[in-house]
Amino acid sequence: MARKKSSPGRIEPSFEGGRSRATSRTIADERVAGKTAPSKRRKPSPSKARKPKSRSSRGRLAGALRGMVYWSFVLAIWGSIAIAGAAAFYGARMPSAATWSIPDRPPNVKIVSVNGETMANRGATGGEALLLGDMSPYIPEAVIAIEDRRFYSHLGVDPIGLARAMFANVTAGRMVQGGSTLTQQLAKNLFLSPERTLERKVQEVLLAVWLEHRFTKDQILEMYLNRVYFGSGAYGVEAASRRYFRKPARDVSLAEAALLAGLLKAPSRLSPARDPKAAEDRAQVVLAAMREQGVVTDREIATALTSPQVRAKSYWTGSENYVADLVMQRLPDLVGAITDDLVVETTIDFELQRQAEKVLRLALDENGAKLNAAQGALISVDGTGAIRALIGGREYATSQFDRATEAMRQPGSAFKPFVYTAALEQGRTPLSVRNDAPVRIGKWTPENYDGKYRGEVTLSDALTHSLNTVAAQLVMEVGPKTVVQTAHRLGIEAELLANASIALGTSEVTLMELTGAYAPFMNGGYKATPHVIRRVSTDEGKVLYENTYDNPPRVIDPAVAAMMNRMLVRVVEEGTGRKARLDGWPAAGKTGTTQSYRDALFVGYTANLVTGVWFGNDDGAPMKKVTGGGLPAQTWKQFMQIAHSGLPPANLPLGGPVPPVAIDGPSGANSDAVADLVRDLAPVPVSRDATGATGEGFPVPPAGIGQGSSPPASGKRTTLLDILMGN
Repeated sequence: MARKKSSPGRIEPSFEGGRSRATSRTIADERVAGKTAPSKRRKPSPSKARKPKSRSSRGRLAGALRGMVYWSFVLAIWGSIAIAGAAAFYGARMPSAATWSIPDRPPNVKIVSVNGETMANRGATGGEALLLGDMSPYIPEAVIAIEDRRFYSHLGVDPIGLARAMFANVTAGRMVQGGSTLTQQLAKNLFLSPERTLERKVQEVLLAVWLEHRFTKDQILEMYLNRVYFGSGAYGVEAASRRYFRKPARDVSLAEAALLAGLLKAPSRLSPARDPKAAEDRAQVVLAAMREQGVVTDREIATALTSPQVRAKSYWTGSENYVADLVMQRLPDLVGAITDDLVVETTIDFELQRQAEKVLRLALDENGAKLNAAQGALISVDGTGAIRALIGGREYATSQFDRATEAMRQPGSAFKPFVYTAALEQGRTPLSVRNDAPVRIGKWTPENYDGKYRGEVTLSDALTHSLNTVAAQLVMEVGPKTVVQTAHRLGIEAELLANASIALGTSEVTLMELTGAYAPFMNGGYKATPHVIRRVSTDEGKVLYENTYDNPPRVIDPAVAAMMNRMLVRVVEEGTGRKARLDGWPAAGKTGTTQSYRDALFVGYTANLVTGVWFGNDDGAPMKKVTGGGLPAQTWKQFMQIAHSGLPPANLPLGGPVPPVAIDGPSGANSDAVADLVRDLAPVPVSRDATGATGEGFPVPPAGIGQGSSPPASGKRTTLLDILMGN
């Protein structure tokens, strides 16, 4: 049987050396082309079929990762080299680290009341430096939460925080976060300028690392909180808390601490003195950060969110700042240049200061508009001249000009006690009699306020009712120069014009010196120089200056002081100062009203305090018939009633019985010769030297002072001037 031929297209399988690649490709090709019968072999599983491809993908991914790691490593090396080079380059431009030291904080002057209460701080920082333990614990917690949450774990530079800030800024397309730590910020504040350059940033990092090496974390945080700027002129937490909340930093609440911490982002823009709403919104961001970090509870957050919005004045406010300004004016003369932190103990009773501020402001709020009185001032001193309260104006935040110590104003009839003192010293008594009638002194004819004349009156009556004609007569009797000398001896420091019109207080003085010059009446005749600084010491307790004002000089005889007290008590009890009468306390004083009601004042005293009150306008605009016996006397009473509340009444030194009326004694050594010639004449004749008729001698009083009709022709008396002039 012939052997059957095999099919010419069949390829027999071979097992020698396994399947060749050619065979495999051929079979695959044929299967694709459909030229072969379906194989009876089992089809490979899908997983096995994809295995070669999976290995290839992983290989490519691994290669890419290896490349990334490699190039990252390379870039890191070159980046480190670049950073090290920059650090070395810019570090070489800095002084040797061995010479680095923390610059001294600008000196602060802490001004306290007589009871040790802090009233104000003065200096470049506006506040004293505190230990962490002396400030509210909420303050450092809030600052760390919003500014540097890893403060206690980093080494001066926080790479995580820096990366986070860079990512946030890139994402937002603008600067929204800063990557500087508190240590870096402190380094910048202590040593560097605010310019943004690579050199400054490198120096900042180097200094931050140095600070971390040199000081503890608490010391760094303490330095930061005492020096950082919080806006509105406040440096450090103590200055900021007093600036915005009018309280020390140790009493700051959670809500207030969050507000302070929020200011650090943009102190000027976010200041509650400028934008209270922006400050409040930022404070809520700080509270959220504190809650996120678990430093406060939800209950504390809820309480803080219900706190009223802080609305600070645009300037340091509070009347105690008038005191602080006065202290800073006088301090250099007492201790020289200020190079260390100082504590100035004042004579101010802070409670009286607050009450005086309330009383004065209330008087202006209720009456200022209708009486056209925009400003006021008040000063109160004790028998030694120590200032117990000082209000320089309606509101310090709107005007820092001190009207109690700096404003030169005419005292009006409040100057008359010095005229009467000079007269008593020359032998007159409160019962000496003068004729209240029209008087002409040169071209000046002084008139009484009510336009009436009372005929013969005692000096006590004349002062009680503030009769201008009698005061003018007394000036010419004792001599204007004597009156000036008497006023200066009692405490008036301003230059006074020795003319006839000085009887009506036409020479300008300050309210402080006028008030101080009344003190010799109440203390028995001793000078009482107004002063506000009692002691100055360093922060460590070294006393640099102290003055108790012991052993003051006697400036008037006790008998003269007693007679003046008797007369000035009558002014309050039954005269022009009746609205100043106190309940339960003997009081004395004198009213003063100047031309056209430009100034109205009352200066009065008890055995405890001497207080002067003034109302008027800075531009000299007339008020609406405001006299010293009106608004000033009422305000004086309100303040003095509060000041003496709870104190046992004390009598003024009134002396013994008033001596009988006698012929006026001889003139003093300082009296004018012409005044001696005309003593006891009525109406008072004067010499050419005391008029201004010839353009020489005493100046003519300002227009309006005592204007009125001349004495009637009928019954006109011949004066010494007429005799001297040949008329």
